[in-house]
Amino acid sequence: MGKITARSGGDFENGNDRSGGTVTERRTKEQTKTKKPSLYKCILLNDDYTPMEFVVEILKQIFHKQQAEATRIMLHVHQNGMGVAGVYPYEIAETKIRTVEELAKEAQFPLKCVMEKE
Repeated sequence: MGKITARSGGDFENGNDRSGGTVTERRTKEQTKTKKPSLYKCILLNDDYTPMEFVVEILKQIFHKQQAEATRIMLHVHQNGMGVAGVYPYEIAETKIRTVEELAKEAQFPLKCVMEKE
């Protein structure tokens, strides 16, 4: 909300006019609220052809997981058909998914990664 200051008396240079009247100033402060971006899950989908080691390397390189966590996620994907590799804002999730699928295609594996709003 704005701040209102009222002064009376003395001279204009000190905030008052010479006629002895009151000078009122309104100072407004803009309030900006930054909305947090929606988050999206990057989900790896299981297939019967992509080696487990390749999936672990993808999790380490693209999603920056430690060896143990990458192995745990890979096993979850293998046993349950899908697993969350990470949660990111839309543009980052989209880039990671594209990177995973490009690397899988280069290595001639059918690994797929999809995005789902959290």
